[in-house]
Formats: sequence, structure tokens, C-alpha cells
Amino acid sequence: MKRIDLIYRIASHILVIVVCVLMGGDAVSDGQDSNKNSQPQSPSRPASQGSTNLPQLQWDSNAVLHHLNQVVNWYRHMTTGIRDVGLPSDAIYQDSASALGGQAVQLAFQSAKAQSALITGQQGGASNQGADNTQQQRIEQLRAKTTGQIDQLQKQVDEISARIPKTAASKRSGLISQRDALKAQLELQKSLRDAVQKMSSFIESNGEAARGLEGDINRLAQSVPEVLGHPNTGKAETQDKIAAAKPPSKSGLANSGGLIGDAMTLYDYTTVIRQISSVIKETNYTHDVADQLRKPLRDALRAAIQQSQQLAAQSAASDPQQLRQQRQQLQEINDRFKQLSNALLPLSQELIVLNNARTNLDQWRDSIVRESTYVLRSVLLRVLAILVALAAVLVLSEVWRRVTFRYIGDARRRRQFLVLRRVVIGFLVCVVLAFGFLSQFSSLATFAGFITAGIAVGLQAVLLSIAAYFFIIGRYGIRVGDRISVAGITGDVVDIGLVRMYVLELAGTGLDFYPTGRIVAFSNSVLFQTGTPLFRQIPGTEYTWHEVVVRLAPDANHRAAEEELMAVVAEVYSKYRGEIERQHAAIERRVDIQVDMPRPEARLQFADSGLELLVRYPVEIRQAPNTDEEMTRRVLALIATDETVKAAVSGTPKIRSAIRG
Repeated sequence: MKRIDLIYRIASHILVIVVCVLMGGDAVSDGQDSNKNSQPQSPSRPASQGSTNLPQLQWDSNAVLHHLNQVVNWYRHMTTGIRDVGLPSDAIYQDSASALGGQAVQLAFQSAKAQSALITGQQGGASNQGADNTQQQRIEQLRAKTTGQIDQLQKQVDEISARIPKTAASKRSGLISQRDALKAQLELQKSLRDAVQKMSSFIESNGEAARGLEGDINRLAQSVPEVLGHPNTGKAETQDKIAAAKPPSKSGLANSGGLIGDAMTLYDYTTVIRQISSVIKETNYTHDVADQLRKPLRDALRAAIQQSQQLAAQSAASDPQQLRQQRQQLQEINDRFKQLSNALLPLSQELIVLNNARTNLDQWRDSIVRESTYVLRSVLLRVLAILVALAAVLVLSEVWRRVTFRYIGDARRRRQFLVLRRVVIGFLVCVVLAFGFLSQFSSLATFAGFITAGIAVGLQAVLLSIAAYFFIIGRYGIRVGDRISVAGITGDVVDIGLVRMYVLELAGTGLDFYPTGRIVAFSNSVLFQTGTPLFRQIPGTEYTWHEVVVRLAPDANHRAAEEELMAVVAEVYSKYRGEIERQHAAIERRVDIQVDMPRPEARLQFADSGLELLVRYPVEIRQAPNTDEEMTRRVLALIATDETVKAAVSGTPKIRSAIRG
């Protein structure tokens, strides 16, 4: 009956293991990872030699360590290798990834410790016949023994304490002495247990709990204290390490909106998609590693099941010795079942967790792909809108240019409208680009302030020239063809730019100017320099003032000489008087002050050389040399033919410019 009862127990246990194996087999196709830590299973009692036909398992401790290293690396990439792009769903997927990753790590270490116990039990059974061969096991035995003695002494103390009130007074002293002695032994055993506990904690925390595979597993467990825990690492410290290891989320510029923000967001999405795809590949590889590690365990479990079924199918024996041997074999098979299931079940659960983790990553990647599609569409629409707006601005520029050339005949006005066109079109292009690339300027306010200050300091002269340009082309400004005098240079303006103007240099005696063949470039900012004033004609005028100067004798007929000279000058002036009066009319239309009509005027004055008679007359700038030549001939003819004038003149007459330039 005992044999039948044992067989039924083994059969029920076999059914549970088979279900676990089938669950693991179904999960093999889609592996992903998670970790769960647990205490290693103690190796079972080794079978006595020759008492069982179970084969010795061939274990590869390097494969166990490789599996753990892969799971730990995968967990780190899973939790810290994926950047947060700021989507609301990211928090859900990140929490799921962290939880599944930690669960996979715990399950991997749980299986590894169970496999370490299998390897240790198998090696110990072959060499030491079940003797404890590690320092940690000896300490555990000493702690268990001490704890048993403490319980026994405490029980004795309680029994004596309960007997003392019921004992006669003459016999109480002996019981009290006995109780005190037991208490002293109890305190000694407690001190010994505390010392053993401290030693065990010290050995465990410093990675010396076990040597070989178990020691490697314990040391590797210290690399993930946030999952498996560590006595020297607090929870807050581990959370700070995880937070510090996470990549930064989106930058402030990416949140500024506009084309730049959308482009940076799209780049972040693409980067995260690549990161998730990389973690998915690593998840698949981790699943393959776990599956390869599970195969020998599953094969060993199937072999043990088949052996137990064969043993259960044997006919009942009547020999007591044979019954004991069969019972011992069944017990060994049962122990093997427990050890293999302790190692196999966490691996099968790990594969299921890995599947869930990969599904979570796939969903995470799909959500970001959908968002990146929307962002890409927004980027393309923004680019299209910018191109359309720029095309509209360019069309406006071309229409403006055509209208200017068609309806504005004055060259100066046309140039002003073309310059204004450049300014307006440039401003519109900047506005289109600014609002196209950025929609929130608050993030760039400080940066733009520094840039503006730097430009104002570094390009001070350029900005001043640009500002002067708008004064130059103003109502009383300069236009191409004007004769100006600036910084001691007299010349005709040939070009006016946004920053510079160019003047054709003129030279001469003061009356007859001629080109020197050189172009002088002046910065427009010369307009604001007080040390180098700029002279030019009143807009709409092209005349200046010249003087005929004659030295008179003190006793001559001054009035007769003045009348004759004025008549000659007036006769020459009458040839171009209409043009001078037209220009004077233009002055009256442009300025708001009263200006006298230009006409010849005579003045009699004292000079260093004696008495002088001068007649001032207006002359056209472009015709000044010809006018002065004719005036010279007529004055010489007057002196030669008129005796009164000839007697009054005491020196050679001369013609000079009343205003230089």
C-alpha cells in the first residue's frame, strides 16, 4: 500500500510538471524578457551510488552566466536605452517595459540559482556524498543549530519559571539557580546567533557567499540592485541612478513649434523608433538564449518522466528488499522532478514575460510611427505653405518692378521705388521664413536679444550707412547726376547704394571743372559727420553764382563804369535767363521760405588793393565755362571801345566763383 501511495504522489507531481512544460513549449515561439529574484533552491539529497538508473546531467555553467548577462544587458537597454519623446502614452509603455524587464531579471536569477543548486548537488553527490562544501552552507548549518538550542533553552526556562510558584519555599532556591544558569546559556547562544547572522550578512554583501557558479550569480545580482535589492543600496539611490541614466527628453527648441520644431520632433521620433527596433532585436536574441538554456532541462525532465512511468509500470514485487529499492528510486526521481521544475518553471515564465515585453515594444513603436506620420505630414504642409508664400512674394516683386518701369518716368523716383521694393520684399521674405520655421518666439527671446546687441555693435557703421541712405533719397536728398562737395572733393554723383555712394571726381581752377577719371566712394554715414559737411544744389536747380571783378581808379567816374558793366553782364545773362527763372520757380514749389529771383547785381566796395567794382550774376553749372568765356570777351571789348570805362579801370578784370563748387 505504501508503494501504491508513493506512485500516486509521483504521478500527480508528474502531471503538474508536464503542464508547466507544455506552457513553456507554447511560449517558445515569441520570447521576450523580464526578471524576478528569489532565493536559490537547496540541492536535494544525492542518491546513493548504484541505487538509481538516472543519468548524470551535463551542465554548462558558462551558458547560465551568459544567459544572466544577456538578460541584465537587455534590461538596462529596455529601461534606459529608449528616449522619451513626450507622448502621453510613453509613460504607460515605459512603466510596462520597466515592470516586465524587472520581472524577467528576477525569473532569470531564480532559474539560475536553481540550476546552480542542481550542479552543486550533482557534483557534491559524486565527490562528497552530500557534505556541505561551501562556507555559506556551514554558516547556515551553525545558525540553524544555534537557533534550535535557543528554542530548547527557552522552553526549559519557561518550564522552570512555571514550576517555581508551585514549589515549596525550601526548594525554590535550587530551581531559581537552575533557571539563572539556563538564562545565561540562553544569552550566550543568542550572542552566538547574532555573530553568525552578522558574518552571514557580511559574506553575502561582499560577494563571498559562495564560490563557483553560485558566487558568480550572487556577484552578478549586485549589478541590478534596483531589481534584486542590495543591502548597501537604498531605494531612493537606485531610483536616482535610473533617472540619471535615462536619456533627456525633448529640447525646448523642439517644443517651440513651427517647421524647426516639427523637424526636430520628427528626428526624435525616428531616433526612438530605431532605439525600440534595436531593443526588439535584442529581446528576440534574449528569448533564443533562454530557450537554448531551457532545452536540456526540458529533455532531462522528459527523461525522468519516462523513467518514472517505466518504474510505475513494473509488476508488483513481493521481496521487501526489492520494494525498498523501488521506493528509493521513486524518491530520487521525485527529488529530481522538484529540482528540474524549480529551474525549468522560471525559464518558461521568463519566455512568456519576454513575449509580453516584445508585444509592449511593438505597440510602443507603432504608436510613435503613427505620430511620426502626422508630424511628417505637418512638415510637408508647412514646407508647401512656405514655398507658396515665397512664390507669392516673388510674384509681387516682379509686378512691382514692371509697374515701376511702366508708370514712373523720373529716374530718381524710379530708383527710390525700386529700393523700397527691395526693402519691402526682403521684409516679407523674412516674415514668411520666421513664421514658417517658428511659431513660438518666447524660447528664442533671450537668444535674439543677444544676437541683436551683437549685430548693433559689430555692424554699427553699416547700420548707420543704411539709416543715412533713407535721408539721402529723401525730399532734399541726393540723386544721380547732382554735383556735390564733401570732404574737400567736388564731383557728380554716379551711383547711390544702400551703404555707399559713388562720385565722379572733378578738378579745375574754380570756374572750369573737368573729370579727373577717378571715382570716389563715400559711406552714406558721411551725412551724419559734422566735420565733413556735404554740399549740393537745391533739388530742381542747376545754377551757381559767378562775379566779374574790376579795380577802379579813385578819381574815375564810378557810376558810369558800373552802368556800362551791368549792361554787358545783363546782355549775356539774357540768353539763359528763362532757364534760371524756371529753376527758381521749382525752388518756390519745393521749399517753404521766400527766395529772391536770381539776377545780376553790382557792388562797389573797398578792397586791399583799392576800390573794386564787382558784378555778381547767376550761371548754369553745365554751361558755366562757355558763359564765363563770353563774359570775358564782352568785358574786354567794353574796356577797349569805351573811353570812360577804360579811364576808370586801373587793372586787369577777373572772373571768379562766388561759391566754390
